[in-house]
Amino acid sequence: MSALSFNLHAIAAIYRFEMARTWRTPLQSIVSPVISTSLYFIVFGGAIGSRMQAVDGVPYGAFIVPGLIMLSLLTQSIANASFAIYFPKFTGTIYELLSAPVAWWEAVIAYVGAAASKSILLGLIILATATFFVPLRIEHPVMMLLFLVLTATTFSLFGFIIGIWADGFEKLQVIPLLIVTPLAFLGGSFYSIAMLPPFWQTVTLFNPVVYLISGFRWSFFGHADVSLGVSLGMTLIFLAACIAGVGWIFRTGYRLKN
Repeated sequence: MSALSFNLHAIAAIYRFEMARTWRTPLQSIVSPVISTSLYFIVFGGAIGSRMQAVDGVPYGAFIVPGLIMLSLLTQSIANASFAIYFPKFTGTIYELLSAPVAWWEAVIAYVGAAASKSILLGLIILATATFFVPLRIEHPVMMLLFLVLTATTFSLFGFIIGIWADGFEKLQVIPLLIVTPLAFLGGSFYSIAMLPPFWQTVTLFNPVVYLISGFRWSFFGHADVSLGVSLGMTLIFLAACIAGVGWIFRTGYRLKN
């Protein structure tokens, strides 16, 4: 019982420390992403959306809300987790963590849990903000929360891996900017892939972000580009792959000390 209590205290200590950084920098952590996403609502939902036809019976301004939330969720989850583990490497304090009587999975739970919590909170704030710009309904709130939690956790784990891999602050931004963000934009954030020619529909299905956005959009409107089962299955596969990657890193010690 005492060992379990100690472990929980260790996880809680790291978690609280990471969450405290959010409250120390609210402009960067919360306000800035919300304002950036609000600009998308204004431009695409208001100025452009009013001139576009409904997509699958959904007003365009409302249609893009799940995609915008997912876009913010992906980028912020990666950024939060990658910086959280890279900074101790940069300052050398990671040696204290590695020498502490804390199992690797406990440290991962704490760091990834904090990063995912921040992203989920941000996603919910953006969702609430969207209601001021467009009429919005959520047909399946439980599934919406499930996709929100699974996506935030998966990409926080992915960000954790990036933070371990990076050997400079520039590398923290390479994959999010050059790979994840383009995949999110081309994954149906602002359109239905059914609008594309058949060839490009097929190509788009190789984009893993399509399944995340499609499943999340289904929870709002009850229809999507990809079936719910496939979207959920792909999300769980991504999650399992990231868990396996983190496990491999701690078993081999890959870049943990340099």
